[in-house]
Amino acid sequence: MALKGRQWWKLVGLAGAVGVAATGAVVMRDERRRRAYTADEVRTKLHDRYARVAATHDTQSAVPLDEVTTGLCTRIRTGLRRVRVRR
Repeated sequence: MALKGRQWWKLVGLAGAVGVAATGAVVMRDERRRRAYTADEVRTKLHDRYARVAATHDTQSAVPLDEVTTGLCTRIRTGLRRVRVRR
């Protein structure tokens, strides 16, 4: 049985709806995992991460946090976010 004109579009629409639902489920699962951390756990992880960075820069007296260079992709992404917020 061959699919005809409108049947193809119905099939494509159904596949798109299933894809959106699956993506939403994955995003919600990740969001639940992220929110499962307590504030103390997040603070501990950030302190550990900072300690690792400071250990790699042990030749310097302090880690220069204000000299963070951003790449082109990050600057473009930030600009696009600003444009979206203004609308």
